Amino acid sequence: MTLDQRLIDVATELLDRRWPLADFAVAAAVRLDDGEILTSVGLDNINAGAGLCAETGALCQAYTLDRRVTASACVCRNDGAVGILAPCGICQERLALWGPDVQVAVADRAAPSGWSARALAELNPFYWATHFTDGTTWPSAAEHT
Repeated sequence: MTLDQRLIDVATELLDRRWPLADFAVAAAVRLDDGEILTSVGLDNINAGAGLCAETGALCQAYTLDRRVTASACVCRNDGAVGILAPCGICQERLALWGPDVQVAVADRAAPSGWSARALAELNPFYWATHFTDGTTWPSAAEHT
């Protein structure tokens, strides 16, 4: 299943429902291999070290359900405008469990929607963990454990 506007919309709906008046907030949505969508938000905590990326909850839920993630989108409201956040390096590591073809949303000013879908391998073409395979292929889910 591919990343589409529906995934962005679901994440944005969560953002609006959870933090309707916040100047800054982040929410995420991930699509599973059967099309189901899981959503999550990061933790609000006075100690930033205790916080988590918005995608983390949905990724952990997918893993708990033993389901494959095929796409991920993270949206951010900053001073009233909603935009797309590409996954940070840690979330790229989390998504790597499901392979280099996982699609992620990235900001793209040239696209009519303001975002586009990219394969995780495009964000991380020199993935360090290929060292533990033949040097060119991503580790499988079994090799991640």
